[in-house]
Order: sequence, then C-alpha cells, then structure tokens
Amino acid sequence: APQPCPYLDGRMERKLFTALQGDNAQSLNDSLSKQGFRRSQNVLYRPSCTNCAACLSARIDVTQFKPSKSQRRTIRRNTDLERRATSPWATEDQYALFQKYLQDRHADGGMADMDAFEFSAMIEETPINTRVVEYVSVETGDLVAVCLTDVFDDGVSLVYSFYDSDRSNDSLGTYVILDHIEIARQNNLPHVYLGYWVPGSRKMGYKAGFAGLEVYAGGMWQPMRDPAEFTQYQNPQYNDSISQ
Repeated sequence: APQPCPYLDGRMERKLFTALQGDNAQSLNDSLSKQGFRRSQNVLYRPSCTNCAACLSARIDVTQFKPSKSQRRTIRRNTDLERRATSPWATEDQYALFQKYLQDRHADGGMADMDAFEFSAMIEETPINTRVVEYVSVETGDLVAVCLTDVFDDGVSLVYSFYDSDRSNDSLGTYVILDHIEIARQNNLPHVYLGYWVPGSRKMGYKAGFAGLEVYAGGMWQPMRDPAEFTQYQNPQYNDSISQ
C-alpha cells in the first residue's frame, strides 16, 4: 500500500516485494540486484511508484573510482580502525552502537523503536552470502562502526551501516563506503552497491560525491556525470514498470 515518501515531500511511495528463499536465493538476489532491487532480510524490494521513478539504484564502478582530496583525508583520519568481517551474528555491542546512532541521528525515523530481537532479525535473517563488517579502534578496542554487507557475484552491497556519532569529524559513513571499495578491489569484484540515490533529496546527496558512480535508470546502468540529468525521473511520464 502507498505510504508517504521519506525522500521527497508531498509524494507517496509504493514498493514491489518478492520472497527471497530456497536453493536459488543467491542467484535470484544476484540477478534482481542488477535490476534495481534491494534486500531486507528474506525479501527483495524496489520502488514501484505511480507518478515517480526518482529512486535510482546506485553502485560504484570500482575500476573508475578515484578518491577525492576530502576522501583521502577521511582515509587518513581513520587509520586507527581495524576491519573485522564476521558471519551475520548480532551482538550486544552492535545493538548498543545501533541504538546510540539512531538516537543521535535518526530519532524520528522508522527504525527508532527497533528492539533487540528485531535488530537480531535484521542482521541474522539472510538466505544469501552476507557478512557483518565491524570497525574497531586499535587503541581502545571499542566498536566504532558496523556494516551489514551482502556479497554478490559482481560486487558487495552495503545493506545497512551505522557508526559512533561521537566521531562526527571522522566522516565514518564515507569511510565505510571507501573501505568497501577496497574490499571489492581485494576480491576482484567490479561493483559496490550503495542502495538508492534520489535526485533532489538531501539525505541521498552524499552518494553523488563518489567517482565512478552508476545509476540504474531507464532499464539500464548509466554513468553519473551530472546529477541534474536524472531529475527527469521524478516526472509522471517515467512511471516505473517491472517489464523493464
């Protein structure tokens, strides 16, 4: 059923869902993710709005990515962090960091009331190849950032990430993306999937700051050269269609 759009004021959103289960779950996920779908636990979804197609799936072409000066500074600011990739298992430390992140950054969001059992389900209920990537301070041993990461046949996908908001000057959200680009490189995977980019939405604007960005628009992946080129997909004539 349609609900208020969280990205564009005055609009309604509607999502198309399909179950993700069975022996072919991984291949189904790999295939549909290349067509703009995203995973949430054991379902895949994508926007299917009546009068708008502004939510465009975004990914980074690793071969075309070069960090900007500010991104290189972000990497240097976080050299004290150690990456630890584990199986998808929720911990108390993760949940404590998750709660703090939501209280500081998204207190009025739809996930603000998520309890420990719901958090565990978000992390652990996955029928595909999924990892939890933790970032830990080498000096203190504190958990600083977490990313729930899916592994595709052509890349890695950041399903959900959260971090210590006390380190606001360290740009941890950007750092997690930059490190996943490095993970993809190390594993010879060509893409890093970032979820949806919405032209005109300030919440999603940061994704346009990564070189090598591609968006799934008009039924194909297109390189992002000028974000203004994609504002046309907010118009009714670009009604989304599963036939694409």
